[in-house]
Amino acid sequence: VQLQASGGGLAHPGGSLRLSCEASGKIPSFKLMAWYRQGPGNVRFDVATIASDGDTLYADSAKGRFTISMDNARNIVYLEMNNLKPEDTAVYYCFADDYSRGYWGQGTEVTVSS
Repeated sequence: VQLQASGGGLAHPGGSLRLSCEASGKIPSFKLMAWYRQGPGNVRFDVATIASDGDTLYADSAKGRFTISMDNARNIVYLEMNNLKPEDTAVYYCFADDYSRGYWGQGTEVTVSS
């Protein structure tokens, strides 16, 4: 399984970006998919998670601003990010769990700056 993340870039404070992560290869059933991020000098942490049943979970910093969703037919998970703040600047990684192991995408960089 390969995870290809895209959609990062430069945004102004208050702006929006949508990240995409497409799974390819021999795709199993996923238990969950998630977006993590790692800012400069920080540890990587879980920003948003979506389970196979559609349940979602967000970090406090993402609640009310970010939305995770999944296109099951196309095996793509999205992260819609609104009202972006400079502290959202980070490399964003997608992650998938197929009940037996985890997979990481290569990361896409998001910079929020005026």
